[in-house]
Amino acid sequence: MNITDNTILITGGGSGIGLEIAKALSPANKIIIVGRNKEKLEAAAKDLENVFTIQADITNESDINRLYEEVKTTFGGINILINNAGNAYVYNLATDGDIYSKAVAEFTTNYFAPIRLTDKFLPLLKEQNVAAIVNVSSIVGFVPGSHIPTYSDSKAALHSHTRLLRYELAKETNVKVFELMPPLVNTDFSVEIGGRENGIPASEVASDLVKALQENIYEIRVGNTSLIYDNFFAATEGAFATFNN
Repeated sequence: MNITDNTILITGGGSGIGLEIAKALSPANKIIIVGRNKEKLEAAAKDLENVFTIQADITNESDINRLYEEVKTTFGGINILINNAGNAYVYNLATDGDIYSKAVAEFTTNYFAPIRLTDKFLPLLKEQNVAAIVNVSSIVGFVPGSHIPTYSDSKAALHSHTRLLRYELAKETNVKVFELMPPLVNTDFSVEIGGRENGIPASEVASDLVKALQENIYEIRVGNTSLIYDNFFAATEGAFATFNN
């Protein structure tokens, strides 16, 4: 697809993968980055060309409605939606408590928010000649990580939903649906699970997304995600054991 002259909304755009995607696409597109922290968003956008900010909590329905109206009024809509924002807890299912609350918080951000945002913006996307949705899942959507159990669950659910959404929209619309599947990435988000020491640069994830958009590669397995994906479906038990050790 064409990756110039688009209007692109990126949730969680103030840092990490979202910010690197904004940097990669901003010279030739209009970018709207969304997050809860207004100061963080403004600092991120300060030195970038064609990047605009809207403060909103994507887990809050009234904020989503406000975001939609502001995007429609100020920018005339969007033609690419990138559902990037995420939430994760590091814990052990056998030894830690309050699992239900952690799972609800993760699913609210990682699964239900992308669905609600897609519902809200899909009518606008359908009106465009070129349109796309990008859902950012994770390698743990295939091979769950024992240290982030319900985060893994939420990303598996998002993967399933994304496949079905792509299948249905391809029948009657021109809206393309991509899934970005990073491995461990060096961001503030992943510090607690070893991202600083073992993660790939967020810029690599953004670069792979840009290439995939250009070439219409709908499942984007970044870094070692492709290898682990192939190994998991070839020998699920062995891949699970290796990944978690």
